[in-house]
Amino acid sequence: MAQRTARSRRLGTFRALLARHSGPDAAFGRRLVLAVTATAAVAVPFALALVLVESRWPPLYRLDRATAERLHRTALEHPAWVRVLDFFTGVVWDPVTMRLLVAALVVWLLTRRAWRLATWAAVTATSGALIGFLVKNVVERARPHLPEPVAHAPGFSFPSGHAMTAMTSCAVLLLVLLPLVPRAWRPLPWALAVTAVLGVGYTRVALGVHWVSDVVGGWLLGIAVVTATTLAFEAWRADTGRPRTAVSEGLEPEISSDADPEAPSRAAAVGPSDRVT
Repeated sequence: MAQRTARSRRLGTFRALLARHSGPDAAFGRRLVLAVTATAAVAVPFALALVLVESRWPPLYRLDRATAERLHRTALEHPAWVRVLDFFTGVVWDPVTMRLLVAALVVWLLTRRAWRLATWAAVTATSGALIGFLVKNVVERARPHLPEPVAHAPGFSFPSGHAMTAMTSCAVLLLVLLPLVPRAWRPLPWALAVTAVLGVGYTRVALGVHWVSDVVGGWLLGIAVVTATTLAFEAWRADTGRPRTAVSEGLEPEISSDADPEAPSRAAAVGPSDRVT
């Protein structure tokens, strides 16, 4: 009898521990740890780039100088090419243009009553701009000084604001609009986004207003911002009972339907007491 009582106590303790580690608090804790870990993982490359820039690591310094001088010679020899680069970097891929596209997307999402998705897009774009500005003014890296410059830009150099804005804006546009694109056509928006991000980086270095490391730093910091806000949005989806989505499917596939994109899933709407056992 005593052995049976002790066994029942151990079984009860085990069940209590299992319930404690599988309840909503435990699920939140796991998601929180995962979010922090993933954000830290994508932030490490930017932190490393920042350390190398601040310490003037010789290999990186030589790469920056050699690339800037080579592209500068090309720019001096081809004035028409400079005008093309200036049009793309100053009009097509300008941060103002990119932010206006995101702002238009936010307005459209609000008309669809996709409040949280609109908030995610606005917060991602705004926080990216603010973080980039703060980092620039903390690092205070000087822009390239080249003979016979073909372009000028105000402010500090690291990270590139154009590169970071292109990364965050293209990521927002892709993750929101992909569900609206037929699956067979989805490589096209990916190609356009990659072209814009890489094109912005090239124009900034080719015009002599940024170092290569500035552009790479902007890309890495933009990825870190998007990762952090996306993980927060995924946590909300999990709380409403919606499944995880792959990047190739967009952030919220439900936006492609005519239904309320924020209506709780059927699994979340049915409480434990309502389920048939």
